[in-house]
Amino acid sequence: MSASGLIPLVAAIIGIGVAAQLLAARFQVPSIIFLISAGVVLGPEGLGLITRASFGNALPAIVGLSVAIIVFEGAFHLRVGRIKEAPAATIRLVTVGAAIAFVGTALAVHFALGAAWDMSFLVGALLVATGPTVITPILDVVPVRDRVATALETEGIINDVTAAIVAVVVFEVVVLGDQSGGAFLREFTERLGIGLLVGLVVAAAVFYLLRYVDLSPGNAPRNARLLTLAGAVIAFGAADTIASEAGIAAVATAGLVLGNADVPYEDEIEAFKGDITLLVLSFVFIALAALLEFEDLLQLGLPGLVVVAAVMLAVRPLLVFVSAVGDRFTRNEKVFMSFVGPRGIIPASVATLFAVELQSEASTLRAEAATLAGADPATVCAGAVSGTEVGQLCTEAATSSQQAQLLVGTVFLVIFATVALEGGFARYIAEYLNVIPMRVIIVGGGKVGRALADRLEDRGENVVIVEEDEGAVETIRNEGFTAVWGDGTDTEVLREAGADNAKTIVAATGDDDANLLIAQLSDSKFSVDTVIARANNPDNVEAFEDLGVRTIDAGMATAWAIDNQIERPALAHWMTDVGRVGDVQEVPVTAEAFIGRPVEELGPKLPESCLIALVARNGDVDVPNADMELEKGDRVTLLGNRDSVREAMQMVNPD
Repeated sequence: MSASGLIPLVAAIIGIGVAAQLLAARFQVPSIIFLISAGVVLGPEGLGLITRASFGNALPAIVGLSVAIIVFEGAFHLRVGRIKEAPAATIRLVTVGAAIAFVGTALAVHFALGAAWDMSFLVGALLVATGPTVITPILDVVPVRDRVATALETEGIINDVTAAIVAVVVFEVVVLGDQSGGAFLREFTERLGIGLLVGLVVAAAVFYLLRYVDLSPGNAPRNARLLTLAGAVIAFGAADTIASEAGIAAVATAGLVLGNADVPYEDEIEAFKGDITLLVLSFVFIALAALLEFEDLLQLGLPGLVVVAAVMLAVRPLLVFVSAVGDRFTRNEKVFMSFVGPRGIIPASVATLFAVELQSEASTLRAEAATLAGADPATVCAGAVSGTEVGQLCTEAATSSQQAQLLVGTVFLVIFATVALEGGFARYIAEYLNVIPMRVIIVGGGKVGRALADRLEDRGENVVIVEEDEGAVETIRNEGFTAVWGDGTDTEVLREAGADNAKTIVAATGDDDANLLIAQLSDSKFSVDTVIARANNPDNVEAFEDLGVRTIDAGMATAWAIDNQIERPALAHWMTDVGRVGDVQEVPVTAEAFIGRPVEELGPKLPESCLIALVARNGDVDVPNADMELEKGDRVTLLGNRDSVREAMQMVNPD
């Protein structure tokens, strides 16, 4: 396609991609569904605006760079500290779980489709990858607990890398080269090692420049963003030049290192990368989906659906339940993780590139056959005699074409099915399984509301702020909070904010009449465990409490804070550092390992620098003695260092 025709096509793809993102946000479903649908509509099966010839030979390079940016962004976003939420399960997901997915999918392809073992393992390698391109959009609309989100995000990022490398090695060593297992292991290790080395070198260089070099005081944030983006592209290009698909490992390594280093302007970099990623994600998914021909899918028939069913209903649940063994995850969380395993950009892009290479090999073989027979390459194989050299070349060409169709058809069928079903129904499944943490709704987005939201989110609560001032809503969202624009005294606004699934509603506006009405609506219209109102005028406290509303007197709260600074300065200082140094949390006892056990026995089992300070039972609160046995439903107050308290909360109350 000429440049004059390519420019409007690219512009249209980007525009449609942005529209897909907006629709996804509006309807609370992953954007991938709209992107793939748009690609099908624009492709040869729809309007025919995008074909295999649209981008010429540039498509592999475009896809490669786009995937590099996407993987880098996902790795930059992943925090190593969060992996502590479920360290053992996360490691098993990317090792034992990946192996189960690899072998299980290969077996399904071989026995259901009758594919050769080499192609079966190639498809199996590709379909190990879930990836941030499909997991992140789901987690954006399904706010599950940190331990679930971290496990799924880590699995997606790491398996993207290993799946891409394993697939390339299988393709080059087994499918094309017919070499030994030793060669497979050597090729895999070399590519992974090259990627890790290049990624570390680039990350170190970018970190040094960001931290120790003056990036121009007037434009430092912008230059930091551009430098980080350039580092991702350079890491990919350098590693991929040395060994194909080593670039994926390089950008993942660079992103993970930089994301967990103390780099300046981290928030600006993350926001910038997120915007760039949305654009390239839109482009790549639409472009690749547009290259699909339905004939490749239809040829698979019922056996293809058997493969999809095996991947979704057998392989995925098996690897999740094996990897998540233990009590860190609830049964419903394991079921949800079993359902959330859509395949994404790595299988789609790499399978497309492999198919192009196989089709090119088939064309070359037919051309050789035509030269030997002195015939037209388009018709030479129609009359070729088996057993002859020409016949042998034609047979090999047909095999390569069939392999390309099988590869693309199977991979895209699994992608379409998993994205449509798992992505489209993820929120409904999560709500049915009750794996979305109950919300804390704060009505009033002023300084008090935002400060409270910051503390609650820091301990992992699912917080939504309701604010009627549109300008304030923009500020709240820019600070990273979820905000609903509307009047908190309106029942429908509260329902939109999630009051039907809220455990706490806080009325924190500057208007006492509004706070009282919000509290009464919350108590009468919704099944909320705790409703708290802020009383700005001390004279209203008694009236609030007479109506059964738990009330915080703003004036008294200030007086208590000042008294603490006077009488208990050490404790007051430590308490103001909650979220950074220390923490105090109260949780109900639900873990079987803690029920019926004395505090003396349980204390050593808690993380270091954490202790049980109080036990609440039947309305009484006591400092526990060593012999006191905990009962189910007791509420224990945990005091200690922040990380230790968070870990202890998971031990005492896995839910």
